[in-house]
Amino acid sequence: MTKDELRHVLEAVKNNNLDVDSALGKLKNLPYEDLGFAKVDHHRAIRKGFPEVILCQGKTIEQIVEIFKRLCVNNRAILGTRAGLDVYEAVKNVFPGAEYSHLGRTIVVRQGDATPAKGNVLVMSAGTADLPVAEEAAVTAEVMGNNVQRCYDVGVAGIHRLFDKMDLIRWAQVLIVVAGMEGALASVVGGLAEQPVIAVPTSIGYGASFNGLAALLCMLNSCASGVSVVNIDNGFGAAAMANSITQMIVEAKQ
Repeated sequence: MTKDELRHVLEAVKNNNLDVDSALGKLKNLPYEDLGFAKVDHHRAIRKGFPEVILCQGKTIEQIVEIFKRLCVNNRAILGTRAGLDVYEAVKNVFPGAEYSHLGRTIVVRQGDATPAKGNVLVMSAGTADLPVAEEAAVTAEVMGNNVQRCYDVGVAGIHRLFDKMDLIRWAQVLIVVAGMEGALASVVGGLAEQPVIAVPTSIGYGASFNGLAALLCMLNSCASGVSVVNIDNGFGAAAMANSITQMIVEAKQ
């Protein structure tokens, strides 16, 4: 349940359009619902502007499907991350309209009206091997209600490819830069753009990249201003941060 939906319930009670028992029925699972194996945070949409996201990794298929069922009762869109094809097939049996990104390993179940558009987010990747993390970020930012563009395989090994995309960079209000190896793309973009840059190191690279640690340290040590860094392979975290920024832009205009 979003803030607007909660406000609608309260106004309906106030105007005698909804009896108290019905209102309690809508609100009874706030702030969370205890399933035994999980405590589903129904309050998340009110606090954060988007429902709890399901990290599918480490959960059984039965647990994931049940959490989807509970979250879908009062929310327009539910996102699952790190989901295999077998998980998607099980969710699709319950929600035939469920969408799956094979590359990003995300599941999206949409119900009702789309989330109102917020801001412009550009997701960039240094190489094609970084696309699973980049797509996780792109899908997450989209389902949270942002206009998303993609700009892939523009790493510093062929920097002329990046310079051809300056119009896209200027279009964005927030930039998510995904890179493995030495992670240099985030610093370059940070030096070109005035917008906030959220850098995502990936675990792609040869031995001395230490499964993304080299890219992480490079991004943390960036000399470009306005660059923040999330954890290795955390495309979801980068998109959630980008969404927080675009949400503030929307609220500032209201």
